[in-house]
Amino acid sequence: MKLLAKYQIGTFLVVVATSAALLAQNSESNKAQNHASVPSTPEIVSLSITATERSWQARDHLIYVERDADRRLDSLGQVKSENIDVSRMILVNGVRFERLIEHNGQLPSPVEQRKNDEDFEKLKRETPAELAARLRQDQENKSLLRDLQEAFDFQLIGEEIVVGRSAYVLQATPHPGYHGRGKYGKLFSKVEGKLWVDKQNFGWIRVDGQVTQSFSMGVFVARVQRGSHIVLEQTCVGDGVWVPKQLNLRANARILFLKSLDMERILTYSDYHPEAGTPYSVSK
Repeated sequence: MKLLAKYQIGTFLVVVATSAALLAQNSESNKAQNHASVPSTPEIVSLSITATERSWQARDHLIYVERDADRRLDSLGQVKSENIDVSRMILVNGVRFERLIEHNGQLPSPVEQRKNDEDFEKLKRETPAELAARLRQDQENKSLLRDLQEAFDFQLIGEEIVVGRSAYVLQATPHPGYHGRGKYGKLFSKVEGKLWVDKQNFGWIRVDGQVTQSFSMGVFVARVQRGSHIVLEQTCVGDGVWVPKQLNLRANARILFLKSLDMERILTYSDYHPEAGTPYSVSK
């Protein structure tokens, strides 16, 4: 049983991960930075949000492959069951669609293929009103980026080299008294973490966050427990565009207040290509 519908958990993971910051200590190398040449923390945060908005816009015109490993863990943290779906994320009338390629190392079964084809045809026949509603929800989710500056107190704690790139390291903690808007904005007060921002183009290289207060998702369906951990790693595909490379969620949830569920969700992204006719390009 999945905690959330596919697209809902995808949005949840990105929003929580990109709003997070795991408390960290300064190292000796962090203390040696030249503060005179470093932008102010508000400047770094603002520039990184602008860069992320641009990257999200570009990603709306990219097709790619997603590998989704959904694992259930025992009390010792060992994997007791696993389902792996590989999908090609394509665009249909400007809307993201997940075309299943492989399930647990095998081609989709006739039932899975038929369901995938039905969903594809349904999306192709989507009415203008349905499309508008979907796009409104997408824009509402993206608008949460601007709330980060109000929702968190950011502190520049140093500089590091991450995957060969120089990065500013920011620590963020929930701002006291912040009242979130929307179903995801209200979660900001319940997460904290650390964010690595590329010094060259201010893209997010890595985010490492954890849940500090339990919260419910859906109508009392699942309650994500304190200590759940999220790591987002991104890669630059050219022209300052950063896209997810891997997202790892390790969580404990209570379903219907009865069943405790330990799970690990690893989403890996690859083979990014621009949609035909778009101005975006991808470096190899």
